Amino acid sequence: MQTEEYLLDGMKILQDSEEYRFTSDSVLLARFLKAKREERVADFCSGSGVVGLHFYGENSGVEHVTLFEMQPRLARMSAKSVALNGLQEYFTVENVRLQEIPAHYTEAFSLILCNPPYERGGFSAAAENKAPCRRELTLTLEELCAAAAKCLRFGGRFALVHRADRAAEVLYTLHAYRLEPKKLQFIAGKEGAKPYAVLIAAVKGGKAGLDVLPAQINGRD
Repeated sequence: MQTEEYLLDGMKILQDSEEYRFTSDSVLLARFLKAKREERVADFCSGSGVVGLHFYGENSGVEHVTLFEMQPRLARMSAKSVALNGLQEYFTVENVRLQEIPAHYTEAFSLILCNPPYERGGFSAAAENKAPCRRELTLTLEELCAAAAKCLRFGGRFALVHRADRAAEVLYTLHAYRLEPKKLQFIAGKEGAKPYAVLIAAVKGGKAGLDVLPAQINGRD
């Protein structure tokens, strides 16, 4: 395992070259929304914890962040990153599948962030520990939205990054779980290029009305 200094107010993130490593899409997700007062945040599929840690570091008013990660090694690594930054008072790490989140987290959060597996399930050439981070082998889009709907308070926000070519499916599934899409921004690798990802924010029980932002240009990793 190697320690990498993440240049955000001196914050450090632990990463392991043998595990799934976060990309710039995670950083874009963490910057997509701003925190409201006394925000209670969950980071689903948290991996190394970069989204939750980055969001906390960039926003005042965050009361607490809970990182949910199903792979034990990644959960332990994110807990060490929390300790490395002296944030144990403000973070909780849960090593659990989203489909099995304990009942006491029902309607517990005002904001949920998620960089989920993008690809549909099936065969993957990736290493066994990396494949679930990339493909829907252990978590489907519908299961993700169901977990978010369960854990969000009424009026709470859910933001995720996903494949651009699955945008319609994401919007439909969010709506089916009463997570009304309110903000959308495509991500492209360069000006004029076809978007490869999309950022979407939804509100639990929100009214219809979608704000489509200009595309975000982001050089791919």
